[in-house]
Amino acid sequence: MKILSNFCFFQCYNRPTCTQRTLEFVISHITIPFISQLSESEQQEWLSKLNKAMPELNILLASDIPQHQREFCQIAIVADPDPTQVSKFKGLKWIQSLWAGVEGLMKAFKEPSFSLVRLIDPHLGKTMAEAVLAWTLYLHRDMPAYRQQQAIKQWRQLEYTSAEDRTIGFLGLGALGQISAENLAQQGFNVLGWSQKEKVIKGIETYCDESGLKAMLAKCDIVICLLPLTPNTRHLLNAERFSYLPKGASVINFARGGIIQNEDLIEKLNSGHLKHAVLDVFEQEPLSSNSVYWQHDKITVLPHISAPTNPDTACEIVTANIQEYFKSGLIPPTVSMAKGY
Repeated sequence: MKILSNFCFFQCYNRPTCTQRTLEFVISHITIPFISQLSESEQQEWLSKLNKAMPELNILLASDIPQHQREFCQIAIVADPDPTQVSKFKGLKWIQSLWAGVEGLMKAFKEPSFSLVRLIDPHLGKTMAEAVLAWTLYLHRDMPAYRQQQAIKQWRQLEYTSAEDRTIGFLGLGALGQISAENLAQQGFNVLGWSQKEKVIKGIETYCDESGLKAMLAKCDIVICLLPLTPNTRHLLNAERFSYLPKGASVINFARGGIIQNEDLIEKLNSGHLKHAVLDVFEQEPLSSNSVYWQHDKITVLPHISAPTNPDTACEIVTANIQEYFKSGLIPPTVSMAKGY
């Protein structure tokens, strides 16, 4: 059933035959719960932006929607939601996440009665490509080594390697991976890419399946992980696969912490097989204060900043998705429970 507009609500309100239940039905269909475990100030910031973007709707915190209206709500907007709060809205057809990653939602809702829609924001791709370039150059130009030299007041110029002599391998060639890979190729790097299914990208040598993964890793000076976290990718980078990399290779993980087997990474760094790791994501966030990562001289720790959601562009995407649903009844492209993304 198509969503009713404010105009329909006022028609109903002024019609003598409109029952109280019908009136509640119409009101609830223009009320959307915002369900989140963010801080109160962050929730209020999102609410302000979402309501400004969609003034014809009434977007409220879930706790502010009366219980007797919740069963009629068909859409929810979520950001790290409490599953018990979501479960209070029995009539949901779909939920719109404000994040690109959805593994938390899939873990919380294994067999949902509603569809999951993740944020697909072109701006996010540009932000990620910028971060990938920055931290690739960090490794490419030996900045960790120069940082260590500064600490001991050592003046020594390291041998320079040109971009075309540096091979960068991408794990994951989705929306974020492809734009990041293409950007590095434009900078002159030799770029390779691996995905779970075969892909063809101009200017980038691509691989797939397990044999392709081994072949690609064997060529990489730097490997960059941008895969979604699924049962198939959990601990994909373990001792065996790290051993495929040439001695002295480095790792950047901008995907999810669970893709790397932590103990294996530490062992390969300590043994000297791996040169350095730039880690922006962890299985526990914020990173525990007693984590060995903090003090390890071959690890750069980042606080999950590679591609933060831009509230302004995110609101534009969410608004377009919801308005299209209001217009046509069509739900945006949804997450595949089978694939995990």
